[in-house]
Amino acid sequence: MSQDSTQHELTEEELRELIPQLQQLTDKYKRAERVQKALFDISELASSVSHLNRLYSAIHEIIADFMNADNFFVAFYEPDSNVVDFAYFIDEFDEQTVRQLPAESLMDGMTGYILKTGDHLFYKRDDEENFASQHDIKLVGSQPFELLGVPLKRGSQVIGAMVVQTYDEGVHYTQEDLEVLLFVSQHIVTTVDRVKNRELTERTIRERTRQLRKINDDLQEEILERQKVESLQQALFEISELAANLEGDMDVFYSSLHEILARLISAPNCYIAILDKEKELLAFPYFSDAQEKNISSRPLGLGLTEFVLRTGQAELVNPPRVLELAESGDLDVSVAQTMLNSANSWLGSPLVVDGEIAGVIAVQTYGKHAKYNSRDQELLRFVSHHIAVAIERKRNTESMQRYNVELEERVKERTAELNRANKFLKQQIEERKEIELKLIHDAHHDSLTDLPNRAMFTSRLELAIASKQRYSENMFAVLFIDLDRFKVINDTLGHHAGDEFLIEVARRIALCIRGHDLLARLGGDEFVVLLDNFEDEADVEEVASRIISSISEPFLLDGREMYSGASIGIAHLETYYRAADEVLRDADAAMYQAKTLGRGRFVMFDKSMRDRLIEELELENEFRRALREEEFDYFLQPVIKLNDDSTLYKEMYIRWSHPAYGKIAREQFRQVAEHSGLTLDLDLFQLTKACELLNHYKNTDDPINKIAVNVSINHLLQASMVNQMINVIETSGITPSQLVFEFDENDLNRRSQFILPAIKKLKRAGVTLVLDNFGSGLASLSYLFAYPFDFIKIDHRFVKSLPRSQRNLKLIQSVMLISEHLKFQVIAEGVDSQAQLDALNEIECIYGQGKVLKHAKVLDMTSLAS
Repeated sequence: MSQDSTQHELTEEELRELIPQLQQLTDKYKRAERVQKALFDISELASSVSHLNRLYSAIHEIIADFMNADNFFVAFYEPDSNVVDFAYFIDEFDEQTVRQLPAESLMDGMTGYILKTGDHLFYKRDDEENFASQHDIKLVGSQPFELLGVPLKRGSQVIGAMVVQTYDEGVHYTQEDLEVLLFVSQHIVTTVDRVKNRELTERTIRERTRQLRKINDDLQEEILERQKVESLQQALFEISELAANLEGDMDVFYSSLHEILARLISAPNCYIAILDKEKELLAFPYFSDAQEKNISSRPLGLGLTEFVLRTGQAELVNPPRVLELAESGDLDVSVAQTMLNSANSWLGSPLVVDGEIAGVIAVQTYGKHAKYNSRDQELLRFVSHHIAVAIERKRNTESMQRYNVELEERVKERTAELNRANKFLKQQIEERKEIELKLIHDAHHDSLTDLPNRAMFTSRLELAIASKQRYSENMFAVLFIDLDRFKVINDTLGHHAGDEFLIEVARRIALCIRGHDLLARLGGDEFVVLLDNFEDEADVEEVASRIISSISEPFLLDGREMYSGASIGIAHLETYYRAADEVLRDADAAMYQAKTLGRGRFVMFDKSMRDRLIEELELENEFRRALREEEFDYFLQPVIKLNDDSTLYKEMYIRWSHPAYGKIAREQFRQVAEHSGLTLDLDLFQLTKACELLNHYKNTDDPINKIAVNVSINHLLQASMVNQMINVIETSGITPSQLVFEFDENDLNRRSQFILPAIKKLKRAGVTLVLDNFGSGLASLSYLFAYPFDFIKIDHRFVKSLPRSQRNLKLIQSVMLISEHLKFQVIAEGVDSQAQLDALNEIECIYGQGKVLKHAKVLDMTSLAS
C-alpha cells in the first residue's frame, strides 16, 4: 500500500512540472497558428488586392495583430534614381506623408543600415550608445523608444525595408515580435511582385483597348466626314432659306440654325455670343447646353469666346490645348479647371459682318469620347461665314418688322391715351386702398401663420390691462406657449417642414380656444394666447390642458410621423400690471419653470418665481465678482495608498461662502459658472492657485509634491485651450508632473469624439490624467481602452454600498483586473467608513480617498500673497 501511494504522489508531481511546459507549448502553438493565418491572409491579398496602396494597409493590419504597430512604414530602394521610395508610411507624430527621400540622406541611419547590410535591427533607446557604435549608425534627432526593422529581399538582393516603431515608453517589443516580422517579410516581396504584375497587365490591356477604340473612331470619323461633305451643300441652302424667311422670331431662327449645324458636326451643346456696340459686353441670344439652362450677359474676360474674338480665327480647344492656354495666360484658370473636370471639347468660330467680328458661334461636347478635330474646325469656319450673313439678314428683317409694329402701336396708343389715363387713375386709387389695407394687415400679422404678431398682441394686451385696472372684476390671462423639438424638426427635415409644423400648431391651438380669445405668434416656436373674460381659473387650466394634449398628438411632416410637445406659462392679469411687457415677462418665467419641471405641463406664475430669477441673476453677478476678487477658500483632500497611508496626491477643491447667501454648494456655483460662460476662467483660476500652492510649500517642512484639479471638458475642444494650460504651468515654474488633471466621465460622454488628441498632448507634456466618477456614465469601458488615463477613480456610489453589496465589490475587482492589462491604477473614492475601508483592503485595492482616511485641510490663500 505504501509503495503504491508513493508512486501515485510522484506521478502527481510530474504532472505539476509538466503543466507549465504544456502551457508554453499551447501558447507557442497558438502563436504559430496566428502566424500561419497571417501568411494565408498575405497569400489571399496577392490574389484579391489589385492596388499596392490597399495591399500595404492590409499588411499593416495583419502585423498590428501581433504587436504594437501604430508607427509603420515600408520603403523600397530605387537604384536607377538612387532614392528610397516610402511606399507606405504611418506615423502618429508626422501627419504629412513621406514619399521619397535621397538615398544618401538615409544611408547613415537605421533604414540605410538595413538596406546596405540586409540585416535586421532591434533598437532600444536605453541601449542607444552601444547600439550606435555596434552597428556604425548615426542617431540624429529624436529617436523612437523601440524599433524593429527587417529587410525585404528578392532572392539574395535587398530591395527594401519594413519597420515598426513606438514612441510610447510603456510599449516593448520582444524577440518573438522580431521573428514574426522576419517571417512575414519573406512572403511580402512575392505578394508585392504579384500585385505589381497584375497592375502592369491591367494597364497593358487598357492601352490595347484604347488603341483599338481609336482605330475604330478614325474609321467612323472618315465615314462621318463623307456624309458631312454630301450634306454641306444642302445645309448652306437651308441657312439661306432661313435668312430669307420674313416670318418667325429669332429664337426659332437660332434653334433652326443649331439643328442644321448638328447635321454637319456633333453639336449637342451650342451657343451664339454677340458683342454689344461698345464691345465691352457679351450677350447670348441663343444658348443650348446639357448642363446649364441659361447664361447671362457678362463683361469681356479670359474665356474661350474672348480668345476667338482676340485671334479672329476658328479655334479648336481640347484638354491639352486648355493647359497650354492657361499657362500662357490666355484662359482663366477656373475656366480651364472646369473644362478639364468635364473633359470638354470646344469649337468656336468668329461671326464676321461687314469685315468686323460681331460675335462667336461655338459648339462643345462633354466627356472623354466626343472630341472635335481639325476637319470639324475647318467645316465650322466655312459654315460660320454663311451663318454670320444669315444672322445679319435676319436681324435686319426683324428690326424692320419690329419698327413697323412699334409705329402702329404708337398710333393706337395715342388714340386711346385719354381712356387709358382715366382707367389708370381709377385703378391706381383702388390699388392704393388695397395696398394700405395689406400694409396694415402685414404690420400686425405673422407672415407664415397669418396670426396676429407681437405688435398686435401687445396692443390688445395693453387694452386688457387698462380694462382690468378700470374694472377689476374682469378676468384675463396670458398663456405663453413654447414648443418642444422644433429645432430638431427644422434641422432634420428642413425649414419647409418646420414651417408646415408651425402652421399646423397654430391651427390646433386655434381649435382649443374661444372665438373672442386672441392667439398670436411672437416669433420662432413661441405662441401666446390672451383669454378674455373667463369665469373661473379652472377654465384657464382646461384650455392649457387642451393645448398640451393637442400638441402632443403626432404630426405628419414630409411623409414622416413626428412628435412634439408644449410647455405653457400662465400669468393672470392683476391690477398692479402697468405694461404688456411685464405680463409677457412673468408668463415667460412661468413657462421656463414648466420646462425645468419636465416639459409637457403648465405652470401658474407667482411672485416667488420672479424673486428666484432675480436671485439667480444676482448670484451670477456675485460669482463674477468673487472670481475677479478671488473670494474663495481652498480645500485639499489627499488620495492615500492604503497599505502604508502615504499620500499619492492631494485633490484641490474651492469653496465659496457668500456674506448674504451663505455657503454655496460646489455643484451650484459650478452650474452658475457654466450658465454664465465662466467655466474655462474658473478652471484656469484653480490651475493657477494649484501652481501657487506647489511653489509655496516647495521648501517647507511639509511639502506638497502633487496637486489635482478638476478640469472641464471644454478645455479639450480647442488646441489653443490645451496650449494655454500648458503655458500657465510652464510660466509658474512648476513641472507638469507635479499636476494631476481629473476629468468627469459624464462630461466625456457628451463630446468624447473631439478630445483624444488633446488628452494625448497633456499626457506627452507629463501631466497625470485621472478619469473621475468612473461608472456613472454610459460608455465607461470604452474609455479604459481608448484614453491613456493614469488612474481611474471609482464613483463614490459604488464604494458607499460596501461591504453589503457584493455585486459592486466584484465590479471594483473587475476594474482592478482590467487595470493590470491596460496599465492604469484604481482609486476608490468616497471611503467614509471603516467597514468600507476593510472591504477595499480585503480585495487589495491600492488607493483610496475619503473622510475615514485623512482629514482635509483648508488653506488661507491670502497668506500666500504675502
